[in-house]
Amino acid sequence: MKRIVVLISGSGSNLQAIIDACSAGNLQAQVVGVVSNKGDAYGLERAAKAGIETLVLSHKGFGDRESYDAALVEAVNGFEPDLVVLAGFMRILTPVFVGAFEGRLLNIHPSLLPKYKGLHTHQRALDEGDAEHGVSVHFVTAELDGGPVIAQAKVAIEAGDDADSLAQKVHRQEHILYPLVCGWFVDGRLQMGEGRAWLDGQVLPPCGYAIN
Repeated sequence: MKRIVVLISGSGSNLQAIIDACSAGNLQAQVVGVVSNKGDAYGLERAAKAGIETLVLSHKGFGDRESYDAALVEAVNGFEPDLVVLAGFMRILTPVFVGAFEGRLLNIHPSLLPKYKGLHTHQRALDEGDAEHGVSVHFVTAELDGGPVIAQAKVAIEAGDDADSLAQKVHRQEHILYPLVCGWFVDGRLQMGEGRAWLDGQVLPPCGYAIN
C-alpha cells in the first residue's frame, strides 16, 4: 500500500476527497500524515476524524523560506511517503523542498494552466471574459505553478457566474480529478521524466489529459 502525505493550510476539502477515495478502495493508498503550516486549519480536524496522524509546522519563527523548507522536508520524510500531495498548501516552496520530492510531488491549481498562475484565478478568468475555466493537476517543480501538467477538468463560465459560483464549480471537479491522478501515480502509471508528464508510457500533451 503506497503512503501519501498531504500538505494543507486550510479547509482540506481535497484532502477529504483523497481520504474518501482511499476508504472506498478507489485509491489503493493510505494517507499516513497530514502536515499544515497553520494550527487552525480545518483539514487537521478532517485528518483526526479519519485517524490520520497530523503535524503542525508553522512558518513563523524561521529566518527564511529555505530554513523552513528544510524543516518541512525532515517532517515529511518522517512519514516515509511514496507521494507528497499539496492540497491548498499556501506556501511558495523553494528548491530545498521541491528537490527533495521532485517526481513524487503533486499540486492542484484552480485554472487551466498555463493560464492564471498564482492567486485569484476565478476572478481573473471572469475579468478576461473567458468562456471556460477549470482546474489542473501538475507535478511540482521550482517554477511557481509551472511543472508539467498531468490532467485538467473544464467548467463552463455562464452568464451570472461570479467568483464564488465559479469556485464551487471548480471545487466539484477538483474532488474528482485529484484522487484520480493520485491513483495513476500509486498504480505506477504516472511518472515525470524529461521535464514532461508520462501516463502509461506515453508523454502527455502540454495541457495534460482532459477528463471532460
